[in-house]
Amino acid sequence: MLRRLAAGALGVLSALTLPAVAGSSPASADDGRPGGGTDWVLERRAVLDADYLAEGPPSGAQATPNNGRTGPFPGQVIPGISGAVDNGDGTFWGLPDNGFGAKTNSADFLLRLYLMKPSWETAKGGAGAIEVVRFISLRDPDNKITFPIVNGATAERLLTGADFDVESVVPMKDGTFWIGEEFGPFLLHVDGTGKLLAAPVPFVDGKSPQNPFLAAGEAPAVRQSRGFEAVAGAPDGRYLYPIVEGQLNTDTEAKRRWIYQFDTKTGTYTGQRWGYETDLDANVIGDAAFVDGKRIWLIERDDFDGARAVTKKVYEIRLDRTDRRGFVTKSLVVDLLYIRNPNHIPARDNGGFGLGDPFSFPMQSVETVVPLKGGKLLIANDNNYPGNAARFPGTPDDTEMIVLAPGRGDGKGHGGGRDDNKPLVIGHRGASGYRPEHTLAAYELAIRSCADYIEPDVVSTKDGVLVARHENEIGGTTDIANRPEFAGRKTTKMIDGVSVTGWFTEDLTLAELRTLRAKERLPQIRPANAAYDGLFPVPTLEEVIQLAQRYRTCDGKPVGIYPETKHPTYFDSVGLSLEEPLLKLLGRYGYDRKGSPVYIQSFETGNLKELARKTKLPLVQLINCSGAPWDLQAAGSTTTYADLATRSGLAGIARYADGVGLCKDVMIPRTATGTLGSPTPVIADAHAAGLEVHGWTFRVENVFLPTDFQSSADPAGKGDLPGEIKAFLAAGMDGFFTDNPDLGAATTG
Repeated sequence: MLRRLAAGALGVLSALTLPAVAGSSPASADDGRPGGGTDWVLERRAVLDADYLAEGPPSGAQATPNNGRTGPFPGQVIPGISGAVDNGDGTFWGLPDNGFGAKTNSADFLLRLYLMKPSWETAKGGAGAIEVVRFISLRDPDNKITFPIVNGATAERLLTGADFDVESVVPMKDGTFWIGEEFGPFLLHVDGTGKLLAAPVPFVDGKSPQNPFLAAGEAPAVRQSRGFEAVAGAPDGRYLYPIVEGQLNTDTEAKRRWIYQFDTKTGTYTGQRWGYETDLDANVIGDAAFVDGKRIWLIERDDFDGARAVTKKVYEIRLDRTDRRGFVTKSLVVDLLYIRNPNHIPARDNGGFGLGDPFSFPMQSVETVVPLKGGKLLIANDNNYPGNAARFPGTPDDTEMIVLAPGRGDGKGHGGGRDDNKPLVIGHRGASGYRPEHTLAAYELAIRSCADYIEPDVVSTKDGVLVARHENEIGGTTDIANRPEFAGRKTTKMIDGVSVTGWFTEDLTLAELRTLRAKERLPQIRPANAAYDGLFPVPTLEEVIQLAQRYRTCDGKPVGIYPETKHPTYFDSVGLSLEEPLLKLLGRYGYDRKGSPVYIQSFETGNLKELARKTKLPLVQLINCSGAPWDLQAAGSTTTYADLATRSGLAGIARYADGVGLCKDVMIPRTATGTLGSPTPVIADAHAAGLEVHGWTFRVENVFLPTDFQSSADPAGKGDLPGEIKAFLAAGMDGFFTDNPDLGAATTG
């Protein structure tokens, strides 16, 4: 019998309410805590009303109206916190950015550091409000700035959001501050009153499009609004580590974000830099801070908010540790979209998104991380006033400050958990019942939904990169049909004996594929998923593996990978064999030995036999409800899937594979009226041959269910999926693929 690889158990956590578009909320699951690192708990929270106005002249005259707010506003808005300093006495300096997002609309926004005093809401209650005590204004009375500024003709020369886009702040032992900004990008050194002490220090590796010194015809090396969002200061104050928020235009690595070293004693860059690799090309760096002399905690985020948010994470890096490609190694500290909240802070959430247990911090711009005493962590948001509305659609986000405290620290959740004999829950193409399939959003949600394994279908690009798509034809799962630059790529091909017209991954390079965005494959059945159309890129298999390695299952075990090689005979025929690069990639990440949490599956037989000679990883022969393996058909064989499902056929499979993935109807066919019939001998026969049995595919919508498990005649209505799963488990199935892993995990206990 195939050894259980990741069906074990570890703990039960309070109910997991998964992020979802309104109207498509997955059921709760309570099988533990997915994630990595420490078991973080929301300890306290405080809020500053989005519409709060500080004293000063009107602001926002040119701001874009949004969420029911139109400028000018009769005072200075506080559009969130982009950087913060812990004063150690219960107060914090909060640094808003340039105001309203651009040079052109922020000339009336004054750059300030605000002294903020939270009255925290905790488990014992509390106001949950932030008091703005006072502020210091950033200014240049000594004319250190050599380019024109908005208030240049005044004595104080108050700095505005049209002069600098300030994003990060580092306190120094002498009471001064270093500030990182994006328009230069520059480093600014100000005293305790906000006065500029020296000319802005230019970035050593180029300029942004907003740099006032950018010469005519000069190509900017830094992308717009992608300067120094983050600056970490070494504990001794000698060095700063500014981090470029996005990819440099001069860099060929789309995921690389450079970390630089700046010497505060000499006022110069040292020439040292380190590369940090983001999870996705489009992800950016939000903030960074030293935890001690060696460790840095860094925010990596995407540009989405609310239910659409995928990446709001704090990673730990060390500059003295790099991987084989030269990137600093990173490990997950906390997933800010999933924070335990057993104390139910806030006590009254009024239905706001992510206000519950677990608590989510799904703001678009999560831009503040401050390590606190006792190993705690402060997080805050830039709310891009009045633009962001993650909590309550149509209402501007407040400025939120939260403090996270380490829980048990063992990542084991709470409770007894599931045992090793429980069936495997396999997230079919991710949690594809709630997000467009084969996206990192779907895979990550599957992990949060307590899937043991996530399943990427594997195809190849023109340049030989393995990517996750259900088929190599991508007209139905991406927006390529609406991209005029690819109109000429539409073609007709014979794929496994079937004429298929559309656009194919093997005709696109990875760079070309990266310009596309995923869309829902079944919009009529899953209209809520279509709300995510156009957001997420097509992930590489390597990115799926990297995602899995950053998490643990709800049972505290490694997240498993269950790749399917799609159309292997076809890909061999066009010189893009899947098996060799698949094994090479898996081996690169340590999946090259017996017991690795990996299954490799295929509907064909020849490639599995080939793989059996090359790997110790478990192999699974997929068996469809009808038809025959294409490789056998192409060779003139008359063997069908029905033949493979016989006792002798299963015995033959056991000579090269470790399990079978069975179409549901092969295990329990439906009756003439569409109800679930009686089990066939196939499960018992497979077990007798020493094969594991995984069934596919279990989906909650009525259209996919036997009639006796449907809730109505509406094809898109939600039926009794747990009831169907239980019937198959009772027949002896060992694991199953499901689009709704939350329901699957709840069913298996």
